[in-house]
Amino acid sequence: MPESAGVARRLVRTALAAWHQDDLIDDALNVITELVSNAVDHGRLPSIRILVTRPSEGWIRLGVVDRSRVMPELRDDSNGDQIRGRGLVLVDALSDRWGTDLHRWGKTVWAELKVEVER
Repeated sequence: MPESAGVARRLVRTALAAWHQDDLIDDALNVITELVSNAVDHGRLPSIRILVTRPSEGWIRLGVVDRSRVMPELRDDSNGDQIRGRGLVLVDALSDRWGTDLHRWGKTVWAELKVEVER
């Protein structure tokens, strides 16, 4: 599923451009890449689902749904030998909030970016 991240990035770029949120595209692309990477690496199942929604006027929500119930961990260890395993640190830094919704059949890992609402 290496192509999954590319497909997800195109979907996010298209949605944010349609919503005139061009200033969020770079951060959103990095966030969705990490979420997809985690799902592909740890879910080890043949399919994932990508969500790009606007739960309210002031937020963009990016999510990855997979069938694994293994919860992601925010690793902040400073082991310089580890080049992998710190993707959620990036998600935490680039998003305004993130979390995991556990389902009977799997989970959704999501991150939200705040939209500057013009008045």
